[in-house]
Amino acid sequence: MLLPFLLALFPFALGTPVIWDGRAPFNLTNEDLNSSIGPFLTVVKGSENATHYTSLHGHSLAPTPLWNQFLVLPTEQVISVSIDNTSIFVPGGGAPQYGFRRTDIIAANDGEHTALITEMENGTTVFHFSVMLDKDKPLNFNHEYQIVFIEPNDGSHVFGIQLGSPFTNPTGNLPAPNAHSFKVLDHALNVLFTTPFTADIWHNFAVQVDWTNRTLGVFYSKNAALLKPVTNLVQNPTAAEGVSGQGDFHFTVLKLPLVNPNDSPANQGDVVHYGIQEGSTEGLLYSGVFVESVVHELSIGGHSTTLPIS
Repeated sequence: MLLPFLLALFPFALGTPVIWDGRAPFNLTNEDLNSSIGPFLTVVKGSENATHYTSLHGHSLAPTPLWNQFLVLPTEQVISVSIDNTSIFVPGGGAPQYGFRRTDIIAANDGEHTALITEMENGTTVFHFSVMLDKDKPLNFNHEYQIVFIEPNDGSHVFGIQLGSPFTNPTGNLPAPNAHSFKVLDHALNVLFTTPFTADIWHNFAVQVDWTNRTLGVFYSKNAALLKPVTNLVQNPTAAEGVSGQGDFHFTVLKLPLVNPNDSPANQGDVVHYGIQEGSTEGLLYSGVFVESVVHELSIGGHSTTLPIS
């Protein structure tokens, strides 16, 4: 019993430096979510308070065992992210995004995220996150969902995780054949890795980003299994260099619309502002979210490390 006790004293000890830790501690409260105090910026949402769309689960739901399996008690709580028909974001100075339904959690430190971007996005860094299906708030896999991404100011994604049926205009047969699978995408929307989104399982991802050489590598595992590489080192040449290629780190439920045949041809392709949404309540569960710097190795679960993909 000594080993679990000792590990419980050092719950987040990892092989390489953690730049930002989004594994929600148990002292994080709902009021913190509403005020963007702590590791999350919660302003990209609908008109209700953040806690209408995001919930902390305390000890009622176990987080991914990847970082908690040897502990007497887990040291993070699961956070749920959901959308409903009020999830219409109005960006500052912009038009309401009536086409989307979205709730985004953005990596921050007490609401500050600009300086954090610079810290997270130089050299080689790894973005960790674990996702589980929320059976009480099922997704509609006829739609496309963008759930994890880094978004520069041009609205593109350095990498992205997609679920559901990719948006097409005109709408094709639904659901798409790979609708119930995760798709890991590069900046040019090429699929680097895909795996089924099975229920009752924590799906663990780590995306390695070399900001200097503009390359990506993907690691994946289920539940307590150590992360393993599932791609080679992949060039990401369409991503912008330098500051123009940097952006906020989001984990989210962002649901794209279906084409509305009653919209004008020009508006049918404007997924941000037009299209069909059913207004249902849908969500995902997240844990194990953090960003680390690769000095020599990267963390793959528990206290284990491995060399980066090269």
